[in-house]
Amino acid sequence: MSMDQILETIRRFDGVLELAPTADSEFPEIAWGDHFFYFAPNGQVPQREQPYATIVTKNYPDDTSCDLDQPGRWRLNIHVGRSTFIEVIGADPRAESTAVDFTAVDTVLPHPVYRAQGWISIINPGVRTRALVVSLLGRAHEAARRRAKPESSHHTP
Repeated sequence: MSMDQILETIRRFDGVLELAPTADSEFPEIAWGDHFFYFAPNGQVPQREQPYATIVTKNYPDDTSCDLDQPGRWRLNIHVGRSTFIEVIGADPRAESTAVDFTAVDTVLPHPVYRAQGWISIINPGVRTRALVVSLLGRAHEAARRRAKPESSHHTP
C-alpha cells in the first residue's frame, strides 16, 4: 500500500482536515513532508484534539527507533484507543512493553512513543496490513467524529 493510496483513503472521509506542512507554511521544519489528520468539518484545527492519524517521513528527536531516516521508509500512526489496541496488539497499551522490533515493515506495532495513549504504527504498510489499516483508519475517524462537539451544542438556552 503506497503512501498515496493511504492519503486517498483518508481524504475520502467526510469532515477530514489534513495538515501537510511545507517549507512555505508556518509549521516548523521538522514537520515538513508529514501529514496530520483531524475530524474538522469546519476546516479549523480543533483546539483540544490531537490528530487521529499521522504519516511521518523521518525520525523526530524523541522518536528514532523506527529508522525512518532511511530512504523510502515512512510510518502510518493511528490512534486506536485502548480496546482496539488490545485487540490488534494483544496487550494493554499501558502495560510494560516487551521487546519490539520497531523497524519491522508492514507489521502493526505499538507506537514507539505514544503506546500508552492507544496509538499503533505501521512502517510502510503493505499487503499484509492493507485491510486492517483501512479498517483502523475508518474506526479512528469515526471515534474522532464522536469526540467532536457539534457547533450547535455550544449555545445556551
